[in-house]
Amino acid sequence: MAYQLTIEPTGDEVVVEEDQNILDACLRAGIWMPHACCHGLCGSCKVEVLEGDVDLGDASNFALMDMEREEGKVLACCATLESDTVIEADIDEDPDARVIPVKDFGAEIVRLENLTHDVKGVWLQLDGEGIDFQAGQYINLYVPGVEIPRAFSLASKPSDRNIIELHIRLVADGEATPIIHSQLKLGDRLKITGPYGRFFVRKSRSEPMIFIAGGTGLSSPKSMILDLLEADPACTMPITLLHGVRAKRDLYDEALFRSLADQHSNFNYIPVLSQMEEGDDWDGETGFVHEAAQRQFNNTFSGNTAYLCGPPVMIEASIRALMQGRLFENDIFTERFLTKGEENNKRSPVFKRL
Repeated sequence: MAYQLTIEPTGDEVVVEEDQNILDACLRAGIWMPHACCHGLCGSCKVEVLEGDVDLGDASNFALMDMEREEGKVLACCATLESDTVIEADIDEDPDARVIPVKDFGAEIVRLENLTHDVKGVWLQLDGEGIDFQAGQYINLYVPGVEIPRAFSLASKPSDRNIIELHIRLVADGEATPIIHSQLKLGDRLKITGPYGRFFVRKSRSEPMIFIAGGTGLSSPKSMILDLLEADPACTMPITLLHGVRAKRDLYDEALFRSLADQHSNFNYIPVLSQMEEGDDWDGETGFVHEAAQRQFNNTFSGNTAYLCGPPVMIEASIRALMQGRLFENDIFTERFLTKGEENNKRSPVFKRL
């Protein structure tokens, strides 16, 4: 049985199937609402029920406190409908956001490559017409034998709809990435769902762009920069990419970005090593990536738009560096790379939003 969900204040109406959670129904209808972990742990998708009956599902007591439950709050990623329902939700309308409904796709592994000693590149050919997405978004990958899908940013260009590229770092004690690194092979069939996320280039802006990436946080900026440079006409605003890794063996796609810098006078590529190893032949930037950004821009970032992608510690350090250099929240966009155990700690203590 299906029920009708009405979302205030926009008035959008969505059909929600039996046992389908509110968040999934909205995303598949092309309606974005804030969310993060999708497992009832972080509280990012909290909405208020104004009318109707809702089953709260497996929302944790930490993410949804008793007082909030009494006030009619629910977590959209867990809650299912038991009648036609009206909710109030924080629907962020961004002029640069495209309306792209989330869909399921079958896919075949067509290429596997060790990008570094612990990062594997995975290329998937999608069935049908492929996936429509904005550069910077991510997909959920269903790994064989793992109950909960894992989120990976798309490193390929949106124009490559049928073959997508993922950068997957090995988490030695993880549940999913060891399977991806050691068991998956060419020809294997997988399922993905997407696109997800609100990390994308705000193309209506006219400011120079700074991309700061840490480790496999390079994937989203790679997609975004390739999309900008292949546009017709190509982006002419200055674009700077800083990619921070530990040692030279952790650096990848260096040749690609150096080639792009040679081809496009408005693109500047700056790799940064923070913990060089013995034998590293390196005369480039060293230290933490946010420190390299401060040196490159003389600690003055005003007049730019910044896009940050990587682990939480890098994101927080970069936000503080940018704000010290007079770039503030409305001009900084972030995407954190979190392990499953970190998903309930997504919100920045510096920002009101992410």
